[in-house]
Amino acid sequence: MAFWGRRKRDEQQRQDAADQVLQTKAQKALVAADERIRTTRDELAFASAELGDEATTDLRQGLEAVARHMREAFELHQLNHDHIPDTAEELRTRNARIVQLCDWAQDVLDERTEALKDRVAKVREAPAVRERTRQEADRIAERLPLAEATVERLATRYTPSALQRIGANPAEGRQLVDFARHSCDVAERRREAGRKDDALVALEAAIEAVRRAQAILDAVDDFEIEAMRAQNTLSQVVADSRGDISAARTERRTEGVTRAIAELESALGELTPPGSPGDPFTELARISELNAALDRARERAQRNIPSIEHVSHDLDAADRTIGAARGLLDSHRGMIGADARTRLAEAERLRIDAGTLVSDEDTRERARDMARRSAQLAHESLQLAQRDIDQARRDDWGGSGWGGGMGGRRGGGVGGGDMLGGLIGGAILGGIIGDIFD
Repeated sequence: MAFWGRRKRDEQQRQDAADQVLQTKAQKALVAADERIRTTRDELAFASAELGDEATTDLRQGLEAVARHMREAFELHQLNHDHIPDTAEELRTRNARIVQLCDWAQDVLDERTEALKDRVAKVREAPAVRERTRQEADRIAERLPLAEATVERLATRYTPSALQRIGANPAEGRQLVDFARHSCDVAERRREAGRKDDALVALEAAIEAVRRAQAILDAVDDFEIEAMRAQNTLSQVVADSRGDISAARTERRTEGVTRAIAELESALGELTPPGSPGDPFTELARISELNAALDRARERAQRNIPSIEHVSHDLDAADRTIGAARGLLDSHRGMIGADARTRLAEAERLRIDAGTLVSDEDTRERARDMARRSAQLAHESLQLAQRDIDQARRDDWGGSGWGGGMGGRRGGGVGGGDMLGGLIGGAILGGIIGDIFD
């Protein structure tokens, strides 16, 4: 009994300690929530002054909801300290509810104030940002004469097609600078009129215009460097192409290799002569593409791709075998099993697919293999069909007594099923198929 009494006292002491911790937590949460409501009211007043009442509607509604629910928390706290005695369970329940309400209030206010934080910060910083944007626009405007002179100089070295992507950049940059300056003025007037949101929109438009103007003027500066790099790369590709042409002339020549050599040589002959305006970007792309085409043609030639005529012979062999198998199956429908029919269906499918792959050199080897596989499956279908026919005839003639009654043995006399099967098998398998697979 002493053991159980001591254990009960220990449990009560632990519960009392937990209740004390909960009570302290509830009191601190209540104070923190009350202070948060006060500071949020100050933030709401500032945000309303900066952004207007409409922009702060969500925060205002959230603050009102928090104030209503916090009244319940204060009432519960008052009940905990009035003159009426309370049980430990009642105190515990009230304190838990106070903590819950205070945590909820903090979450709501965090969410609503966070949504306005960026907008308030932008409004506060708008004057400084607007001034920096004006200064940046002025700096870009100073670069415009140099950009125009650069485009005029590049026009003597490169064709209009090469300069197409930067030729209009100086004029476009000037328009963007003017637009940025005008947007800054609009943003200032709207802010002075109390239209803070509209002022931010105009300021953001000015910032974007400055960013684009900076980018297109940088493109003018970068063009000459990129063009020189393209010219150097073109020289390397030309040298590589001439070496590939020489090597291709000593290798196995196919129609594809001959055509690729001719096209590459023609493109090399049409390159812009030194000292004349050219388009290194377009020429580099064309020579690189034709050089890659020659590499692919040489690679196919080394693979010894079969000719169309050779693959056509394999397709014809498959057609003959499929035709023989189809004729045998159609004339003995009731005797043929699933194996023979399945192989014939697969053979016909492969034959159809093979016919679509012959013209392309990249798929011609596959077409040949599919044609040969088609013929093999059709041959297997013939063998299986003949087996099924022979079996069906043996079952029919032997089971009815014809073999024993007329000839005294199976296959003898009138019961010549084996003889007929042999004739069919010999005629089809020997006469039609043998020459295909020799």
